[in-house]
Parts: sequence; C-alpha cells; structure tokens
Amino acid sequence: MRDGRRFGARPTPYTPPGTPGGKINTTDLDSRNVKTPRSYTQGYNAQAVVNEQQVVLAAEVTASSPDFGHLTPMVDALLAELEAAGVSETPRVVVADAGYWHEQQMDQVTSGGIALLIPPDAGDRGTPRRGWTGGRYDWMRAVLATEDGKALYRKRQVMVEPVFAQTKHNRRIASLQRRGRSAARSEWRLIAATHNLLKLHKHHLALA
Repeated sequence: MRDGRRFGARPTPYTPPGTPGGKINTTDLDSRNVKTPRSYTQGYNAQAVVNEQQVVLAAEVTASSPDFGHLTPMVDALLAELEAAGVSETPRVVVADAGYWHEQQMDQVTSGGIALLIPPDAGDRGTPRRGWTGGRYDWMRAVLATEDGKALYRKRQVMVEPVFAQTKHNRRIASLQRRGRSAARSEWRLIAATHNLLKLHKHHLALA
C-alpha cells in the first residue's frame, strides 16, 4: 500500500484436484452429450448427403450437436465417394439448411465450382440476427427469394428429410447400437447402404 503496509495475506497456491471435474461415458469415450429436438442424449450427430432421388451419397457421424462446421467435411466426403465410384461429374448446386452457414467453408466449396444455397436465417426466425445483414447475407436472401432459388431450396426438404424419416420411423432405427466413433460410423454407413438398396429394389419393381 502507499503507506508501506503489505496487501493482505500471501496468495494460496492453486492445487489441482486429484480427479478432474465433470462426467465421462465410460463405455464410449468418443461420444458426447448432443442436443436432440426433445432434450440431450449421449451419442453422435449423423450426417448425410443425398441426391434428388433420395439416394444417400455420403454418410458420416460427428460428436458435436450443431451442423455448423460440417459443410466442407460433408462436401469433401461426397466428392471422395463419387470419385471412388468412378463418377467424374460433380454436383452443380449444394442445398443445406441454415445450420450449415459457415462463411469460410462456403468460400471453400464455391471455389471448387459448386454453387451453394444456404439461408442465413432459420425457418422460424422473422428478423435477421444482429450483425447478419448486408454483404453475402442479403445477397443470399435475394437469391433465395427468386423463383429459381425458391424452387431449388424447396427440394431440400423432400430430398433429405424423408431419408431420416424412413430410417427412424418406418425402419425403426432410432439409435445406433455400436460404441466408439469408428464403429458408429460403420453402422451409420451400413444403414445408409441398406436404404439405397431398398430404393434400388423399389426402382426395379417399378420398371418391371
């Protein structure tokens, strides 16, 4: 102090606890507490890329709840699957919901010659978020407001949502049975493959 007296007592050194705080899942260390439409659950976030015929072209799992940050990984997974299948044609347009809005990843995708349609606002939001105006935000809103933009974006719901509805409700596959991210990924990809086989089977029946 200014009069020469010492400030209080000396600080007590920090001693870390013997056991870290928090909780872990002892049967699946890779999983996380992810948010679901109803609450939270210990598990993974299943991701899928589908085409207009509802055929799954890429399937991956992540250990985070939001879709934010998974745009480029899923497009990269799609391109890798197409290359492995001997398909040289690349998608012309990728349509995703507002959760995938990620400016750096959007630039990465469009730099590869793929157009993007991602609304900056969630469907139930009436006004833009603070700071989400001008520039690319308003440009994307303007594109989605055109007749072509509306028509293309409407396809997203009838392309990808039925795949998850068919899996969870019709096939009653509401959860993954295996533990560990690698095993969960294999199971999700097997589910996607059987979904495609069912689509192929119905296609052949329709032709017959």
